[in-house]
Amino acid sequence: MENQSGIAVRLWQLGIEMRPFFGPSSLWAYPLFAAVGGSFGYWLNGVDVAQNKMLEERKNRLLEKRKRRAQREAAASDPTKVEGGTPAGAT
Repeated sequence: MENQSGIAVRLWQLGIEMRPFFGPSSLWAYPLFAAVGGSFGYWLNGVDVAQNKMLEERKNRLLEKRKRRAQREAAASDPTKVEGGTPAGAT
């Protein structure tokens, strides 16, 4: 929708200036600037996707690390458990 409103505002501006909408001297500019803006937007979208993927991977690694740490701390704070999972005193 933003692109359509930008086109409408540009046509409005040309109308206020009493300039032709599609003059032969400026006919090449619209497709050129649209192509440049579109390719920049396409590149920027690729950057966004790559960064979101990297952030999701880092988030998953941190969550796994926190989970392992919580398990180690729970095992260390419980004196009835030993390494093998057998309670102390049970033989």
